[in-house]
Amino acid sequence: MSGDIMVNITRAADLTVVGANGGGWVAPVGTAAPDSPLTQPDSPWKALGAISDDGLTYGFDEDSQEFTPWGLTSPFRTQITKSVRTFGLTVWETSRLAVQGLQFRLDEADLTPDVGGITKFAETASPAPDRRAFWFLVMDGDSARGFYVPQGEISDRSDVSYKQDEISGFEWTITTYPDEAGNTVYHVDKLPLTPSETVS
Repeated sequence: MSGDIMVNITRAADLTVVGANGGGWVAPVGTAAPDSPLTQPDSPWKALGAISDDGLTYGFDEDSQEFTPWGLTSPFRTQITKSVRTFGLTVWETSRLAVQGLQFRLDEADLTPDVGGITKFAETASPAPDRRAFWFLVMDGDSARGFYVPQGEISDRSDVSYKQDEISGFEWTITTYPDEAGNTVYHVDKLPLTPSETVS
């Protein structure tokens, strides 16, 4: 009908994200985050190398408690009782020192080969906490998302397969912990601007 108001459906492809590329780095707790996702992390940051094509998974684990008063059938208040952030990835460069150190909770110095090029270490039955700082980067064209974890720890390690028809990898879930400011993840992004809304 003439005179009808048409609703404008707003879409912007450059505001979407495809995890086309990315990487991960590890450093001792207390290491500052890069000031930009476009800045190359330098020492003491150590690269984790090649990551499987499953990319990076940013996990949200939250619980809440609902309070429903007598006489009502829906809650009138909800309290968050758990809020955990995790990162999941599979690293393929299992001979890289930084990667071995994370997998086996060792310092890189413990992985120094002897004069014959042989590396020896043992896995303890009583591992101690092994918190590190992490920096994860997701790239998509001109867009970049950086995730700085001031305190994180590998909380789950999957089985490692050694087979002729697949590459071995270390699959990790990294749990984040709050820093002194109470924050678990800091976001440092370079994203396109959201355009103004169009009014029909």
